[in-house]
Amino acid sequence: MKGYHTNWNVPDAHRESPEYVEAGARIALGQAVYDRRTALGISQAELAARAGTTQTVISRLEGGAVTPTLPLLHRLAGALEGELDIKITGTSTRAEFPLAS
Repeated sequence: MKGYHTNWNVPDAHRESPEYVEAGARIALGQAVYDRRTALGISQAELAARAGTTQTVISRLEGGAVTPTLPLLHRLAGALEGELDIKITGTSTRAEFPLAS
């Protein structure tokens, strides 16, 4: 049996909308923060304390509900003990905390 949301068909016109592109950027960044935080084995509360913000902000950021400021991105990079690589094109965003070499 197929689930209700097993096949998403997003029309091309929607993929090109500024709102869709921005949402994708927020989700990509949130996923990068989540991946790095869990790899370090720290909680949202601990990350918030390290970054000088609240657990609610971290939760909303990881969920794609917050567009972070540059100062917050700087603090997150330090708090997550790494550097944040972001690649932005006109229609997509890739964000990751690369493994230290």
